[in-house]
Amino acid sequence: MSRTANRLAQGETLSRAVWSVLAEQGLERLTVRAVATAAGCTTGLVMHRFPNRQALLLHARQLLHGVTRARVEALEAEAGSPRAALRAVLHQGMALDEQTRQEAIVWMGFLAAAVTDDELIAEHRRNNRAWRERVERLTAAAAPEWTAGRVATVALALIAMTEGVAVYAAADPAAFPATDQERMLDATLTAYGLG
Repeated sequence: MSRTANRLAQGETLSRAVWSVLAEQGLERLTVRAVATAAGCTTGLVMHRFPNRQALLLHARQLLHGVTRARVEALEAEAGSPRAALRAVLHQGMALDEQTRQEAIVWMGFLAAAVTDDELIAEHRRNNRAWRERVERLTAAAAPEWTAGRVATVALALIAMTEGVAVYAAADPAAFPATDQERMLDATLTAYGLG
């Protein structure tokens, strides 16, 4: 195996370990030592790539953004109509299965840490603005007769509903099963005339 391939493999192993610790053990247990244990390597190797906890959190958020961006772009491309695209993109943002539940947990952990950290909150705001722009664009395509103000308001309401559901479902999956989350999304879309 080449040196470059070995570095890439190490990077992937460390990325999976960062994600795993944050999603399964929580923000308070995300440490260099915990990541090293999860990756089966030394703390020195982890610190070579992630010198501190902030770097671990930033990496987890960037992973989350990359995974969800790729997924929503594929969903948009596959959708048969603007309304189907809007529903599919919002749907994937809820905590419907183990993967999306972990994504919601990682997002919450990052946001909790970002509140008091200028670099982390800047990353959050950048990604949040990109998400809002996407949902506004999809909402405008689904309701081309709406004013820009109505599009912005409804898009924000849809984001708040789906992200709120994801948070509740991530914390208590039994109380918010996937079928209930999907019904909530469909009812909300219908209420806004987008169903």
